[in-house]
Amino acid sequence: MDQENIVDDVHDIENEGLLDRKGIDRYWSEVSDKNMTYTEPLLVKRTNTTSQIAIVGANVCPIESLDYEIIENELFKQDWRSRKKVQIFQYVLLKWAFALLIGLGTGLVGFFNNIAVENISGFKLLLTSDLMSKHKYFKAFAAYAGCNVVLAVAAAALCAFIAPAAAGSGIPEVKAYLNGIDAYSILAPSTLFVKIFGSILGVSAGFVVGKEGPMVHTGACIANLLGQGGSRKYHLTWTWLRYFKNDRDRRDMITCGAAAGVAAAFRAPVGGVLFALEEAASWWRSALLWRTFFTTAVVAIVLRAFIQYCNTGKCGLFGEGGLIMYDVSSAKTTYSGSDILAVIFLGTIGGILGSIYNYFVDKVLRTYSIINERGAAFKILLVIIISCLTSCCSFGLPWFAKCIACPTDLTVSCPTVGESGNYKSFQCSSGYYNDLASLFLNTNDDAIRNLFSTSTTKEFHISSLFIFFGAVYCLGIITYGIAIPSGLFIPVILAGACYGRLVGRLFESMSTLDTGLFALLGAASFLGGTMRMTVSLCIILLELTNDLQLLPLVMLVLLISKTVADNFNKGVYDQILKIKGLPYMEAHAEPYMRHLVARDVITGPLVTFSGIEKVGNILHALKTTGHNGFPVIDEPPLSGPPELCGIVLRSHLLVLLKRKNFSRDRVVTGDDILQRFAAFDFAKAGSGKGIKLEDLDIEEEEMEMYVDLHPITNSSPYTVVETMSLAKAAILFRQLGLRHMCVVPKSQGRPPIVGILTRHDFMPEHILGLNPHVMPDK
Repeated sequence: MDQENIVDDVHDIENEGLLDRKGIDRYWSEVSDKNMTYTEPLLVKRTNTTSQIAIVGANVCPIESLDYEIIENELFKQDWRSRKKVQIFQYVLLKWAFALLIGLGTGLVGFFNNIAVENISGFKLLLTSDLMSKHKYFKAFAAYAGCNVVLAVAAAALCAFIAPAAAGSGIPEVKAYLNGIDAYSILAPSTLFVKIFGSILGVSAGFVVGKEGPMVHTGACIANLLGQGGSRKYHLTWTWLRYFKNDRDRRDMITCGAAAGVAAAFRAPVGGVLFALEEAASWWRSALLWRTFFTTAVVAIVLRAFIQYCNTGKCGLFGEGGLIMYDVSSAKTTYSGSDILAVIFLGTIGGILGSIYNYFVDKVLRTYSIINERGAAFKILLVIIISCLTSCCSFGLPWFAKCIACPTDLTVSCPTVGESGNYKSFQCSSGYYNDLASLFLNTNDDAIRNLFSTSTTKEFHISSLFIFFGAVYCLGIITYGIAIPSGLFIPVILAGACYGRLVGRLFESMSTLDTGLFALLGAASFLGGTMRMTVSLCIILLELTNDLQLLPLVMLVLLISKTVADNFNKGVYDQILKIKGLPYMEAHAEPYMRHLVARDVITGPLVTFSGIEKVGNILHALKTTGHNGFPVIDEPPLSGPPELCGIVLRSHLLVLLKRKNFSRDRVVTGDDILQRFAAFDFAKAGSGKGIKLEDLDIEEEEMEMYVDLHPITNSSPYTVVETMSLAKAAILFRQLGLRHMCVVPKSQGRPPIVGILTRHDFMPEHILGLNPHVMPDK
């Protein structure tokens, strides 16, 4: 519904006198909500006393919620009671088998990504350095920039034409899914394909991006692919897979996939578990902890096995090394009071810089979204512009650095030729190296490794560190948001490591810590200031660097930087969720919710069904509303006073109507349905494969027939009294992972249900639109 039609509807309603001014204001506040998309005109319902607006034909926000709640209907109870011990054992065993497969798949993809990036980037950098050694500077720049543009365009084309949902990090989308948000195609097979290859191409193109965020999304996509429960289309639906055709088990597997992605990206299995617990998952239990831990352990084993194979030199340009990516354990870790002061300074400034980083990322994302909405051509053009700018910075800025004489006490070659290292010659003569080129003309992983290198205090000049920090900080901001798979971890670690090493050089007269350790602490301060995580980041960094002695300082700097940054804005992933319009529910309620009760945010009218309902009424309700849950109320003669029987889902109604289990008389036919249907028939299909309204073929005479809804009605929905505070209801809704919350009246003699709350009813825009008198900051 476009803006012009909305304006016309408002004027028509106002001119006809159907609503007062207050009603018009409420209507306008809802239709102008950025998080809501109305696909049909809103209808007006006149009551006995006043006229009021009613969201009757509205599909409020195309983003649906997931059914994490156990639907306890008669079919489910019959299926659950009939399960034998062998079937229960089979179900548990399959969960562990899927955890194993997720770990194997994610580990293989992570290793493939590393090999591909190292070889593609290695070829590009070797070609550039070879031309530089022959003093063919313009050809070297043309080759370097040309390779970058070709790789960038390939990555952008994949995103623009095949899977737009694969652009960006993917962590916010996974976080939203585990919160209960079923956004379109975020875990589809096409997204997985583009995420893998687009990430390889984007990182190899020299962008200041990482493959770590996309690896989390990749692990979640692999888990979702395994968790589809088979395929009816390709006749791959086995009976033993029916247990996984529900959102609860898929959520558990996707949690394992997200943890496996972190483990594969950082080679940090314990950090992956803690990341899933602290940042990704909104719902957790001990059994899930064990499976997630098992999955990340499998990833670690797979990576170690293949890395040992690559140590034999059979993986092309892939570098050597074990699971530890940036080993700083050789540095002496002793610190005094002056070091603690330096760390406090590091954390404070890191928190401020991290919050500034988030602020500009937010502005850039909003600007890019306007450009990207113009179509695929504009997406690719924006990627080309950023690629050219990155290439100019990477190749041009090293010319401003002075050549430095190679140290005489080195165990490695200087200048570095034909491999990654700290001493790139660039334009320098024999025996000299360009420290800025050693950072720019390397893969991002190698640049971080150079910054983390210990016992190399004078390796990088202070002016070079300033230039590199400014360039990486700005390039990281303007690169995120273009149409390529791009992670935020590596740009933040890169900028933070440079900042930390810079502080280490400034404090070297009063500190005994190695500058490489300062670089690690700087990376921690930046991560804390942008991501706002503590425990998981601490463990990931320690697993990355193999230096347990630095644990107290890493903990301190993370706590300080997060505390400082929280005073300015939210974490970067929370900001991205808001920009994307995903209705994410926080673990805490907003303060203003304490001044409201559940009935204050209910919108009507409420569409209900009788326990035995006419087919035509059900079909009309499905066509004219976008609701996914309908209360079922038993009325006389089926009961005494009207009573709430439960909630029936739209998807279950579609299955029931598709099979046409109708009766001509308004009688209970529950036993017949229990015999003709199995719980598996109502199981949730894979992405986009469920029955749609267009699939129904109801004849005219069948519209007057009846259908018994009792067997498919969830007889134990979660209910709250209408006078419950909205804050308490929001916390309950989120902790239980609900999709529908029934609001019942406080007094007797009224209809058995007042309304239904969904996650959109808890969104600030909706609440403040209905209650403009409420102050959002109180």
